[in-house]
Amino acid sequence: MATSQTTEVMQAPVGRVETNRTALRWWLKTVIATLFCLVLVGGATRLTDSGLSITEWKPIHGVIPPLSVADWEEEFQLYKQIPEYQQINKGMALDEFKSIFWWEWAHRLLARAVGLVFGLPLLFFWLSGRVEKRLRLPLVGLLALGGFQGFVGWWMVSSGLSVRTDVSQYRLATHLTIACMIFSACVWIMRGLTPQQVDRPPTAHSHLAAGGLAFLALFQIYLGALVAGLDAGFTYNTWPLMDGAIIPPDLFVQNPWWINLFENPKTVQFVHRCGAYVLLALTLVHMIQSIRLTPGTTHAKGAIVLFGLVCLQAAIGVTTLLLHVPIEMGLLHQAGGLVVLGYAITHWRGFYGEFPKDQVVSA
Repeated sequence: MATSQTTEVMQAPVGRVETNRTALRWWLKTVIATLFCLVLVGGATRLTDSGLSITEWKPIHGVIPPLSVADWEEEFQLYKQIPEYQQINKGMALDEFKSIFWWEWAHRLLARAVGLVFGLPLLFFWLSGRVEKRLRLPLVGLLALGGFQGFVGWWMVSSGLSVRTDVSQYRLATHLTIACMIFSACVWIMRGLTPQQVDRPPTAHSHLAAGGLAFLALFQIYLGALVAGLDAGFTYNTWPLMDGAIIPPDLFVQNPWWINLFENPKTVQFVHRCGAYVLLALTLVHMIQSIRLTPGTTHAKGAIVLFGLVCLQAAIGVTTLLLHVPIEMGLLHQAGGLVVLGYAITHWRGFYGEFPKDQVVSA
């Protein structure tokens, strides 16, 4: 009887840990969903050329949109002072300005919402003792990175307010990549808090292969951001040939040669295509190896799903290109990139199993 009572005392804190982890998982799922929406609205902002419609950075006051005709005229006058209006949209009507303003305002509002959705529950979980020690520094680091991301967003917008008629592709790629890093970290932590079966890996290095695929998925998103920043998807809308060839001419016409990888729309699109081919080939090899060496395991099943998602994303990408990037397909392609990235992170984390629980000392 005494032994049974002692066991109950020892098991009760473990039960609380599981309850806390369940709460943390649902919180992180909410954060991930909000981040997903934020990235898609950001993509819509880019595709509708709305990103420069708000020319001032007002982290607090900016949550309130124009509420009167005078407020709208004030915002419109500020927009009229930047090169995008003067060189591209001169003569735009106020109603047309409103349509692009709302996209950028929604993007900034969602960014603020992510901060609240992440920060306030984290404070509650922390103060109520629900955050395990091993998670405290990573979660605070993510909160800090999210705050820095807000600054990066304004740094990106500011690049298009004085000389350029659009934002710098370098800053756009940086902004999107950091968002995807935050997204990936949340998926990683959530997966680590999930009870899971850890099967024998196909090889001793399979976890490194899975990690490499996750990195390539992130890198492919970075390349896609360069394509978007240069509007490179609106040119060379054929496949599998590009400009009439498998390897198109004039890929390195600018000097120094490496600048073409970032500033030549043809080269940037070609590199993005090649990145897709490499990712597709490596996920195929990873799937075949996983099925051959450890058939029926969670790793093999995960590799199959990952390959299927990459195939679907490739098909969406080709369709988007052939249709000259309609906004619906552009957003679907961006959503597909996030899904591939999120699942690649999940698959990679599956090789490590659940986070070890903090040691519980009986009272």
